[in-house]
Amino acid sequence: MKLQQLRYIVEILNHNLNVSATAESLFTSQPGISKQVRMLEDELGVQIFERSGKHLTSVTSPGREIINIAQQILGQVEAIRAVASEYTLPDQGKLNIATTHTQARYALPPVIHNFMQRYPKVTLHMHQGSPEQISDAAAKGKADFAIATEALHLYNDLIMLPCYHWNRSIITPMGHPLAELKQVTIDDLAKYPIVTYVHGFTGRSELDKAFKKAGKTPNVVFTATDADVIKTYVRMGLGVGVLASMAVSQYEDTDLVNIPAGHLFAPSTTKIGFRKGTFLRGYMYDFMEGFAPHLQRSVVEIAIRLKSQDEIDELFNDVELPTW
Repeated sequence: MKLQQLRYIVEILNHNLNVSATAESLFTSQPGISKQVRMLEDELGVQIFERSGKHLTSVTSPGREIINIAQQILGQVEAIRAVASEYTLPDQGKLNIATTHTQARYALPPVIHNFMQRYPKVTLHMHQGSPEQISDAAAKGKADFAIATEALHLYNDLIMLPCYHWNRSIITPMGHPLAELKQVTIDDLAKYPIVTYVHGFTGRSELDKAFKKAGKTPNVVFTATDADVIKTYVRMGLGVGVLASMAVSQYEDTDLVNIPAGHLFAPSTTKIGFRKGTFLRGYMYDFMEGFAPHLQRSVVEIAIRLKSQDEIDELFNDVELPTW
């Protein structure tokens, strides 16, 4: 049994059983991967993958258990390398962050600026995607940190730490009737077409919950994953926007009216997640504290030692999180 073989079966699963795509991502040949997988199966005496001709069709029951253990082994191998690097090159390395557009565009720039000034020899890569893609990347070890508001709870092998609370704003063109009201209600908002986030992005679920509680149905006419796109279509007159308050700039969006909507919608919490068993480099702890000052190294280390996410959540029950 070789580490290379374990890496192959894990990556095959990560690439939806597509051996060609796996070979391309690993810069090797498809026949070479297939041969090594067969050799591993012969050695173990069980099939890891079901096949139809030359194509892999599914993962067998023993295969799922084997791949799960293989993921843990490969994670520990990376942890060994990280430990060595922490002692030999403490201020050098790489940091992969997976996050949404809103976080990347509005919340992270000052954090990353300060981090890069402190650690100029650390290469930082940012990957944007849906909350599910972000969480999946962290769970599979493709990202060191996942930063998102939704979907992190879907992955049991992630440790999730709360960073800050945020809420929403309603944005309208100048002169819109909503801008003339002292306080907008759900009934008021329900009268107009809405431009907002797609389902599963940036706390969209709280909008749906608020309308449902009021016995109303939102007239959502356009959705996007990008707050800047939402603002563009509000400017076109397609509807009123509902988006994260942090995405509305008093300097760049002077042609729009910003109506705070914290009284209409429950606040959302942005969290940072990383895979259980990850060896966190010193600069990783510093990044977390730079993003969320209450996530000091001593606190994160306590959270890591806890047995469940419920215990981690309880740890932060009395912590007053920052609010955007």
